[in-house]
Parts: sequence; structure tokens; C-alpha cells
Amino acid sequence: MTEMLFPRRVLAGGVALFTLAVVIALTALTDGAMRPLPASAPAAEFSAERALRHLERFADRPRPIGSPASTRARAYLIGQLRAAGLDVRVQRAVGANSSTGLASFGLTHDIVATKRGTDSSGTVLIAAHYDSAAMGPGAADDGAAVAAVLETVRALGGERLRNDLVFLLTDGEEDGVLGARAFVREHRLGRAGGVLLNWEARGVGGPSLLFESTRGNAGLVETFARAVPEPRGDSMMVELYRMLPNNTDFAPLTEAGFTGMNFAFIEGSSRYHTADDSLAYLDPGSLQHHGANMLALARALGAAELTSLASDDDVTYFRIFGVMVTYPNALVWPLALLGLAAVAGLAAIVRRRRLASVPRILAGVVWGAVPLVLAVVLAQALWEVLVAVRPAYDGMGGLPHRPEAFRAAVAVLAWLAVLGAYLPLRRRIGPAALAVGGLAWPALLGVVCAQVAPGASFMFTLPALACALGTLVALLLPAGPRVAAVTAGASVAAALLPALAGVAFDGMGLALGGVSALALALFGLTLLPLVELCLWLERPGQVRFARVLRSGRLGLLVAAGLAVALVAGGLAFDRFDASHPGRTHLAYVMDADTRTAAWVSADLDPPAWTRTYVSARDTGHLPPGYARGALWTGPASAIDADGPRVELLSRGDGGYRLRVTPGRGARSVTLRVERPITGATAQVRGTRPVAVEVTGVRANTWPGEVRFRGLPASGAVITLRATGTGPLRVTAISETDGLTSAPGYVPRPPGLVAATREDGDLVAVTRTYRF
Repeated sequence: MTEMLFPRRVLAGGVALFTLAVVIALTALTDGAMRPLPASAPAAEFSAERALRHLERFADRPRPIGSPASTRARAYLIGQLRAAGLDVRVQRAVGANSSTGLASFGLTHDIVATKRGTDSSGTVLIAAHYDSAAMGPGAADDGAAVAAVLETVRALGGERLRNDLVFLLTDGEEDGVLGARAFVREHRLGRAGGVLLNWEARGVGGPSLLFESTRGNAGLVETFARAVPEPRGDSMMVELYRMLPNNTDFAPLTEAGFTGMNFAFIEGSSRYHTADDSLAYLDPGSLQHHGANMLALARALGAAELTSLASDDDVTYFRIFGVMVTYPNALVWPLALLGLAAVAGLAAIVRRRRLASVPRILAGVVWGAVPLVLAVVLAQALWEVLVAVRPAYDGMGGLPHRPEAFRAAVAVLAWLAVLGAYLPLRRRIGPAALAVGGLAWPALLGVVCAQVAPGASFMFTLPALACALGTLVALLLPAGPRVAAVTAGASVAAALLPALAGVAFDGMGLALGGVSALALALFGLTLLPLVELCLWLERPGQVRFARVLRSGRLGLLVAAGLAVALVAGGLAFDRFDASHPGRTHLAYVMDADTRTAAWVSADLDPPAWTRTYVSARDTGHLPPGYARGALWTGPASAIDADGPRVELLSRGDGGYRLRVTPGRGARSVTLRVERPITGATAQVRGTRPVAVEVTGVRANTWPGEVRFRGLPASGAVITLRATGTGPLRVTAISETDGLTSAPGYVPRPPGLVAATREDGDLVAVTRTYRF
């Protein structure tokens, strides 16, 4: 029993596959950002052009915490919010965070602007951060959201809303969500709770996506789906986001008791945290989408009875065929089991009609894992090949500027994995058994997700259910409409799984291309009945070439050749130029104790410009504890700089109480500690002391580290708690943004920008102390 589900109809199968390709294309075309509105738009509407005028005023240069540009941006934002009639306060506090072996501090200045409600049932907190990464002006991250706040406030004008609207513009988000942590720790509103709307960006374009929400989100998500003009995002993104090492202000605010939703646009992520996160590359449609959603939700939540939104239930939400679908998570398990039952029912019909035996169907289920694993392996191998050929890709985090050919190669490799596993066994196990076994995998993944990640279950359950039902209906129909029934079932998979692959490409890049490949391979498994229609029979007595042609092996060869061609074409097309620059890491380091200086770079393979500064792998002459990982180095001339100062105020019970001052012109100080630290406390004059616990050790450098960003010239008192006994060595590193003051520095040529590593593009002056 190795029969096909349906007799071969090559033309019908080709039309069906073309129809599904159209579904994929239409899904991509209709899920984009909004059309930007001009400044002439009605006053009550959000206009991207009006918001861009604000961005031009404060997002023209990097504005990291504690920088002069940050101070100027803050003054502009305060002025605009006060001119709009809001009650504006600035919270000055030390923000703190910790990670493995590291304690991070920063002097933050959060802007808190309040629009009082008429009969408030709670607070609607609309949050964005006004600082940027040190490497770029942050027009998208997070300038677009900040400009959207100003335009939203203007559009609201004198509208009288029931609830208090609080616009929170945080500082220090890029250095460990420091401002948000300071807000929830010290501001009364930070501890009062309410509904949170947080706005972010991880690219320079694309639609504004609802990618994260708190538990018990039923009321919030339904409000979102009803209120905003073009809702985008799905509950699967929540599960994907949890796989990433990213963090936003959403985390500390929701940990403090807020319920809420987190929004971002993520396309064009090769420019994220670089000099190209600028007005020149920001998509105005993304700004429009952010702002239109913000304004609509401000009005809807501002008028709502906020207590009625509280819920113990989550909802699954996603967009399909242009419609936003939501349903309670109470349906996740029934749907997952229904999808599994539909596949089991299909297997029973296939067995009853003697198209496949039970052992063959079980073999088909086992076989289904092979193309999934193979697709992931091939995609990750492709990334290793790309990095080997072009090491600069490694520093881009898997996010080339023009990845289309590489993404297409991943898709071809996923298809190759499915066909490569299918064709050799289609006669031994049988097409029907393999088709049923392939559908079992999305059904099984839907059940697994129902248990561990309910918001993601729909992505697998609905394609399995629709495909199984479509195939079951086709088996009961006369020959004519069978292909149409199978195509209708597969259209659900076509609308969901390729879109998942696209989001994974945008969010995770080619470095985790296996995630996208897995989604595409799952989609391939759902298409096996239609693929089988397109395969020609291999007939006895045919010449060798004809047998290869009819068995489909030629298709495998063509697919393999296409994948190679796409990679080669991608490498030829995606070359670095002024509009698509490469990245390079460079810093100037001087040991103020010995008056010796060096250039350092963490590039795997420094480009020609960087090689004019570094030429060797010798790090022995660098200050103690400075090196982190493998570095290239080169000699440099010393500069006139005193560097940081560290004074021991007291010592006892494993704690070292230190006064740390940054030195002339420095914005920040990093302390590298020779022994692991278990905690640290920091205080700046006029603020409360803040303590954090620290576990683990830093990798590839001294085990303990303390950072203080935006350290004022008067310094801070920092108390370290370190393990062990005996003398303790601490190397203090003062950090000044930019390299223009370094002797012999020549600006980067077009086609190169600073890498995103936080210790690059700095003049670092060190002093080592023994306590």
C-alpha cells in the first residue's frame, strides 16, 4: 500500500502551488506599515510629517545618557510638553541593573508629563526612551516613539479624557533600562500601577507590531484590535521575543505591577544601533503607524473604565487574510487537540482506503522529523559559510543590509531538505503515508506549544487543522474539486508559516536562520499532496536522463544549484558602500600610570582603514584587566589626560567604599575588578544610594565589573563587595565619546561606521589601583 492520495494532475498541481504563492505575496503586501500623512492632515489626526519636524530638532546626533546632546534633547522635549499644557516633572536618580558579573549604574533624568483626566479610573502610562545608543542618533530607536508622543499630545489638544495620561520619556534605556528602573523604584507613579503602552524600534522600517503583552491581556488586546486603524502583530511574537537576549523598559515597568502592551517596528535592522539609525533611513510610514496606534490607544484607554480591562485570561491574536483574529486561550487546547484529531482522522481514512498501512503511516511520522532537522542544519551551515567568506557579517549580528538573496537561499535549502528527504522514500513508504506523517508535525508542535507557549500554538495548530480538513474533504469529493479543497486548506499554512519565517528573519537575522528554515520546512510538509501532483511517474525502460527527470532528482540538483547561485549573487550584490556601510570596532586606550597608549580593535578581520591603526594580536602591553576577548592592537601616542581617580574611603566586611571621579571630559567610568564581585552600591550627590546583587563572572576578562554611565564630574561613591581575601586590584577606565581627540585619528571613509560593541569609538584612559 504505497498509493498517492490523488491521481496526478500536473497542471492542477502547478496552479495550486501558484495560488499559494499569490497568498504569500498578498499577505506580505497587506501587512506593511501605514501611508504617512502630510502636515496638512486634520489637526485631530496623527501626521508623520509633523512628527518628523520634532525629530529634526533632537535626533540629529547620538544622545547617550549623560551626554551634552542628551541634555539638549531633554530641554527641547520638556519645552514642547509644557507648551502643550502638560504638568512636566524631571526625576533625577541613579538607575541600576545587573547581569553576569556586572553591575550597571547611571545618573538618569526621566521626563514625566501628565495630562489629568476628568474622573480617572487609573493611569495610562505611555512610555518611550529619549536616549540613544552611543553609535548613532537613534532616529528610530527610540526617537520615532518620542516624536510620536509629542505629535500625539498635540493631536489630543484640549480633549477631555476620563483617565490620567502619563507620558514617560525615560533616560538610560540603552545601558540597561536604567531610567525605567529608577522610575519604578523612586517615583510614586512607578509603584501605583496602571496600563502601560511602551514603544520601541529594532530597525528603521516596517509596520508597528504588538510583539509583547502582559499576562491576563484579554481586555487590552481586544481594545487594541478594535481601536487602532491597522493592527499588526501576533501572540507568536511574544514567544519568539523571549528567545532573544533583548530587554526594554517594558520589563521593569510590568514587573512593578503595570499591565500593558509593547510595540516596535523591526525591518531594516542592519542599521540598528549604528550611525545609520538616522533621519535619512527612517521610514515615515513606520513613524505614522507608531503614532496612529499611539493616538488611537490614548483615546480609547483614556476614555475606558480601566478596571474593567483586568482579566485572568490571555488571548491568542494574529492577522490572517487581512483580518485581526483574537480568541481566548481557553480554546488553545481544544484547537490543538482538534488539529491532532483531524490528522489522526486523515490517517484513518487513508488506512481504510488502503492508501497506506499503519506501519507506513508511523514511518511517515518518524520521517517528518528528518526534513525539519535538515533544514535547520543547512540554514545554520549557510550562516557559517557566509561568515567564513565575509567575516564582517559576524559583527552585524546576522543582519546584512541586503539579505534578500540569502533569505531566498534559506528558503531553497528548506525546500531542498523537504524534497531531499521525500523523494528517496516516496516509493518505499508511499506518498500518502509521507503526506500524513508530514502533517503530524505541525499538529504535534501545536500541542507542545499549547503546554509551554500557548500564544504560539495557533501558528502550528491552524495549518495542520486546515490542511487535514481540506485533504479529508478532498478524499470525499469527486475528482474535479479535489485539488481546490486541498489548496484551500493549504492557504492557511501559506498565510501563516512564511510570514513567521519573515518575522524571524527580521528579528533574529541569518545568525539564527534555522528558525526561519524550520517554519519554511513545516510549510513544505503541508504541501506534499500538491507537490506529488506535479511529479511525473518514473517508467520502466526509460533512459537514465529521463528517469532522473521524472523521479524529481533533477529538481534537487536544480535546487542545490539555485541555492549556490543565490549565495554567490548575494555576496556579489551585498557589498559595503556609503549607503550600506560595514562596521568596524576601534578604540584608543591609554594607561595613565605608564603613559603608554594603544589602538585596539575587536574585529575578526579588520578592514583596511582599521588596519592602519592595528596590526598585531599582542595585548600584553594593554592596561591590566582592560582586554576583553581577542583584540588587535597597534601603537599610539599618549595624550594629555589625567584619567579617572579612585579613592578608598573605607573597607570592611568584604566591602570597599570608593569615591570615583571620571576625569576631564569623560562621560562614564568602568571599573574592572580582579576578583568576582557579589554586589555594588552607588550614590551621586543629591540622590538615594542604590544597591544591586551580582552573580557569576565576566567572560574573557577580569571577573568583576562595575559601570557608571553619565557620571557627573563630581563623581560618585561606589561600594564593591568582592569575594576572596588579600589585596584587590581595580582598573578604572574613563570613557570619552568619539575618537577626534586621539592623536593621528582620521575619520572613517564612506562605507564604514562604528561597530555596536559598547567599548568602541571611545578614548579610554585607565588607572590601576591596589587596595
